[in-house]
Amino acid sequence: MVRKANIEKAGNQPWIIIVFVVLSLLILFPLLYVVSVSLSSDGDIARYGYLLIPKNISFQAYDYIFRTPKELLQSYMITIIVTTGGTILALLLTSSIAYVMTRKDYRYSRLTTFFVFFTLLFNAGLVPSYIVATNVLHIQDTIWALILPYGVSAWFTMLMKGFMDGLPFEIIESAKIDGSGEWGIFARIILPLSKPALATVGLFYALAYWNDWWLAMLYIQDEKLVPLQYYLQRIMTNIEFLTKNMQAGINVDMSAIPTESARMAIAILAAGPMLFAFPFFQKYLIKGMTVGSIKG
Repeated sequence: MVRKANIEKAGNQPWIIIVFVVLSLLILFPLLYVVSVSLSSDGDIARYGYLLIPKNISFQAYDYIFRTPKELLQSYMITIIVTTGGTILALLLTSSIAYVMTRKDYRYSRLTTFFVFFTLLFNAGLVPSYIVATNVLHIQDTIWALILPYGVSAWFTMLMKGFMDGLPFEIIESAKIDGSGEWGIFARIILPLSKPALATVGLFYALAYWNDWWLAMLYIQDEKLVPLQYYLQRIMTNIEFLTKNMQAGINVDMSAIPTESARMAIAILAAGPMLFAFPFFQKYLIKGMTVGSIKG
């Protein structure tokens, strides 16, 4: 009752609302600037600078990026497939390892935890992982090259373990008495109870898959498998290359090629879908992060 009264008292203070409104606006302004610049021409940007509301709305940057709509839509599709499939696979693997680490009746739970924690501190590096992917697994130029390298994260596994440690072990014992098998306990009891942690870790995995272009640069040569981020990164690289050539005195017509506005348009195209997805995971994200940090 005392806590509820304190919350109601804090809610009646208008300055708290004002502070949060100001903080929200400060967070929102940079995003609005990005949208505004992406809808401005390079001439207006050079003349007026960055404005919150563009002087003249121009879709030149988007026209330049959408000159090859087939490749752009194909890269979007690859990224959606990789993000969806990779997140599901990563959640399955991560939750399985974390569940094993929390089982008190598993003899090697501490040893498994040590191995996971050891990989969190020390990493073999790029060369061994590249050799494994190309010479052992032979996944180059396949969609698995964009999924498997991020399949299990030691940090997310420890976060999931911290949440599952808070689940009472008596639930597992009761399920065993009722005749449930290990997979049944994991799928029907542990996973439903771990929804906040799964949503939190799943969002982090989805962000990692969505924003990745590094794996495509390393392993993908097939144009049909180029993800969105790598496709946009190549567009940005081409613009920078042409800009440098113009500055070096080489005759390059830059009138039809936006530079500043294209950078912002690329940022909108790359981050837009995840910005819309984030609010649906927000409540699970806060709960999962809090419980995982306390129990870890």
